[in-house]
Amino acid sequence: QVLRKSLQRGVALSTVSFLVYEAQKLFSGFAEVHASFKVEEVIEQADYLYGSGETEKLYRLLVQHKNSDDAELLWRLARASRDLAQLSSTSAEEKRRLAYEAFECAKKALEKNESNFAAHKWYAICLSDVGDFEGIKTKIGNAIVIKEHFQRAVELNPKDATTIHLIGIWCYSFAEMPWYQRKIAATLFATPPTSTFQEYAAHSHLKLFSCLYTADPNFYSKNLLFLGKTYLKLNNKKMALLWLSKAKDYPAHTEEDKQV
Repeated sequence: QVLRKSLQRGVALSTVSFLVYEAQKLFSGFAEVHASFKVEEVIEQADYLYGSGETEKLYRLLVQHKNSDDAELLWRLARASRDLAQLSSTSAEEKRRLAYEAFECAKKALEKNESNFAAHKWYAICLSDVGDFEGIKTKIGNAIVIKEHFQRAVELNPKDATTIHLIGIWCYSFAEMPWYQRKIAATLFATPPTSTFQEYAAHSHLKLFSCLYTADPNFYSKNLLFLGKTYLKLNNKKMALLWLSKAKDYPAHTEEDKQV
């Protein structure tokens, strides 16, 4: 009788344990599905706000998810932090804080998913921004790493016109580098990073063909500006006037468009 009661109690406890275990599995499954839907929902809201130019609202939405492990959320937060830093109403101290915050988010996004082209792109952009606060030696020292990440982004997504444009900007920057910065570069690299305006022009046209392919040749005001500036450096004033006129007439949706 004692044995029977013990067995009954054991079966009852086993049944309860099994039910608890199954309930935990079921709850865990629901939680994962819910989390997945939540991430997709946040990304959808974020992309809508970005497209609408709602920089501050976008930042407030995404900063709530700064501890996320999702690379798609993290690179978007990096972009939002940087965009907020670019606003004229943002103080100098806040610009610095946001630049470093953006870099940390982009770095984390890259750690979470090395195959995410946007993570490479925004890591490179944010690394360049941080260099603005750490001096010309650091900025030049980071140059090779920046270009490598831009190139990796293009490998992962050859149709991303923005990244091709940014490689062009990189080339332009080194083509225009003053002599004292070239001396700094020479001390940092066995073979200093160099470029020419011809190389920049080639990249810009490659980007332009990409945009023509997607039926959006004027996708970015700054690209129009730099095409014009490059043609000026190449002493082709007719083509320079063409692209600078396009830049002047570009509809100004963002702070950067207004600066251009």
